[in-house]
Amino acid sequence: MSGHSKWSTIKRKKGANDAKRGKIFTKLIKEITVAAKMGGGDPDGNPRLRSAINAAKAENMPKDNIDRAIKKGTGDLDGAVYEEILYEGYGPAGVAVLVETMTDNKNRTVADIRHYFAKSNGNLGESGCVAWMFDKRGVITVDGQGVDEEELMELAIEAGAEDVVEEESSFQIYTTPEDFNDVVEALEKAEVKMEEASISMVPQNTVEVAEEKPAKNLLTLLDNLEDHDDVQKVHANFDIPDEIIEALS
Repeated sequence: MSGHSKWSTIKRKKGANDAKRGKIFTKLIKEITVAAKMGGGDPDGNPRLRSAINAAKAENMPKDNIDRAIKKGTGDLDGAVYEEILYEGYGPAGVAVLVETMTDNKNRTVADIRHYFAKSNGNLGESGCVAWMFDKRGVITVDGQGVDEEELMELAIEAGAEDVVEEESSFQIYTTPEDFNDVVEALEKAEVKMEEASISMVPQNTVEVAEEKPAKNLLTLLDNLEDHDDVQKVHANFDIPDEIIEALS
């Protein structure tokens, strides 16, 4: 199981117990604002904005919140000016970690992220130190309950997907960034339930973390990063055996 899907699975298992809806909204609003600023406020002509709006709707964000975020991005309303910064580093056991951020104070953000890495026996690296280990791809997670694998694969491939992989109780659909929105729209029209859909950095290879202590430190690092208000997404190339995850949980 790739670092992306492994971390997604862990988050889904524990996420129901986490009262983080406010933080999720904050991250989504930032993404909508920046997407509107960069590509305009019309989602039909701005794939990044369309994807951000779909993610917000999936989290039941009120329409007024979405509209305000778009207007802040287009300049129709005053709002903070966010800068996108990608941080790279190594976590415990040499796991490569990418951290996508949006911040209005990069000095604060980099200090916090460096602290999290150091606290978990990792280290923040230079730009480009691990990004080459990942490929940018669209990743769509579909709830596997009641889904026919052959029908899902046919639908996804016809819409432009590259691959469909069964993982535990769900399916991972992989696309190019360019075909991502076409596949999402095809799944929506077919009323396929999507648990998650985003452009992600998928690791080319994974590092097995087979001991409890480094595994615990790694999951703590990823948790701390995800919980930071300025962090949008975290990607890592780890594989932790299920028995260790169970022991830690």
